[in-house]
Amino acid sequence: MDQLSPEPPPPPGPDGRSAAPLDDLDHAIIRELRADGRLSMRALAERVSVSRSNAYARVERLVAEGVITGFTARVDPVRAGLGTAAYVLVNIEQNSWRKVSAQLRKMAHIEHLAFVGGDVDLVMLVRTPDNASLRDVVLARIHAVEGVRATRTWLIFDETPPEELRHEERS
Repeated sequence: MDQLSPEPPPPPGPDGRSAAPLDDLDHAIIRELRADGRLSMRALAERVSVSRSNAYARVERLVAEGVITGFTARVDPVRAGLGTAAYVLVNIEQNSWRKVSAQLRKMAHIEHLAFVGGDVDLVMLVRTPDNASLRDVVLARIHAVEGVRATRTWLIFDETPPEELRHEERS
């Protein structure tokens, strides 16, 4: 089991890689499903120019291999009542990352948590209804976690959702 994932990583393939080898069609399928996870197999097949059975088989393989881990709805955080967003950078005590991670994973309003290398140990995306709630999450809840030494909070003024970012197509 790796440091952060609750499930063990997949065994390495015959070439020693832990990631499944993906071809251009796999990437096209993933791109279409990221844009619309409710896409029917028929529509998916049409968009990537393969038969429905081929599209279905590819999606099933991508799910079975853990490349696709689920299908979710994209939610507008402001319309969902979470109009204040911030990146919270956290420094922790050495060797406390397991306990800190376990506590933070249970905490409301933390949307994303990543252990990183560099000047800080953790970067978190926190979404709350307002600034008072953000203050409570950071100063009362995160600072109360045993092993947390310090935080820095970067308020997000505006953001571009992932689906609106322009990515260069793979060739």
